[in-house]
Amino acid sequence: MASVGRFGAVACAMVTPFTADGALDLDGAVRLARWLTDHGVDGLVIAGTTGESPVLSDDEKVDLWRAVRESVTVPVLAGSTTNDTAHSIELTRKATDAGVAGILAVTPYYSRPPQRGLEAHFRAVAEATDLPVVLYDIPVRTGRKIDHDTVLTLAREVSNIVGVKDAAASPVGAAKLIAEAPAGFELYSGDDALTLPLLAVGAVGVISVAAHWAGELIREMVLAYVKGDVDHARDVNARLIPSWEFQSGDLTPNPIPTKAMLRVLGLPAGQCRLPLGPAPEGLEDRARAVLGAVQARG
Repeated sequence: MASVGRFGAVACAMVTPFTADGALDLDGAVRLARWLTDHGVDGLVIAGTTGESPVLSDDEKVDLWRAVRESVTVPVLAGSTTNDTAHSIELTRKATDAGVAGILAVTPYYSRPPQRGLEAHFRAVAEATDLPVVLYDIPVRTGRKIDHDTVLTLAREVSNIVGVKDAAASPVGAAKLIAEAPAGFELYSGDDALTLPLLAVGAVGVISVAAHWAGELIREMVLAYVKGDVDHARDVNARLIPSWEFQSGDLTPNPIPTKAMLRVLGLPAGQCRLPLGPAPEGLEDRARAVLGAVQARG
């Protein structure tokens, strides 16, 4: 029988709330984290890319990790890595000191390192902590995929590299990785729209964006599949398609739509910092329509 992962069935890649003048809203982050865990979320990623990590200072990240970790009982994963290995080591040590449950380590972006560089980078991050490390493979944003053999080598040789957040858009590749990875290595969907297909090949849950407004429904889908009720999981997924279509796009990349949705819900969000910048006119109206579809489920 299928099972859920150590970081939950539905972990949320949480946005970072800002005030009207763009300052970090730490109280808002605590309030949002608690709201999410009351609405279907059983794990959180803090200061990941949905949390606008590239525009957060190191001090802001540490404050976020500590404040959220102290305010919830679910596992908190820290997005503690950048495209600079030395900086990633420093931040990972700070995240460990902040008391988080694990590290989400994104592929170094922009520089497009060779696979040997990726392997060395992830080894160095893992050596900087005794916490479990989840790799984050999202080539559409980083410009470089973590090759199958690189992931397998790390999974087999580095004891605290325990999983991967898979946003590589290849269920076939995910199936092959799950089949060949050592026991206990976990694959989480990193793309809401592909969660159900990835569950079918052995994923243990999702690190989700849409969980900001549909966490309970996404959890229902995941747990239905885990229990063997595939038809119900498929029906729930069909109802969630408007959410998948809303959460990112060329004109409104993630997390711009999510913050619009949170504003509609009356939850802390603010606008995105540049270079993402504020939401275009009309996005909150789209958010209301998507929310209506979620809330109208039978």
